[in-house]
Amino acid sequence: MTFLTIALQVLTVALSIALIGMVLLHKSKGGGATDIFGGGMTSSLASTGVAEKNMLRVTVTIAVLWTLSISASGVLVRFGS
Repeated sequence: MTFLTIALQVLTVALSIALIGMVLLHKSKGGGATDIFGGGMTSSLASTGVAEKNMLRVTVTIAVLWTLSISASGVLVRFGS
């Protein structure tokens, strides 16, 4: 295995764990862990709180990076030596 293959595997595992954590922190219909960080303060105003919007941006960013790392691993396996 090359250094790049190992680095992509480690990155994929780290991003997977981070993505699972971020998804679990999101607010569901019955409330969520974002209430701990102040996201529930604005839920009574029928709008999404700043904490929830920021968590969504981070989650989407992690998901895109996760997808790219898996795609890069696939390309490396397919066309690598």
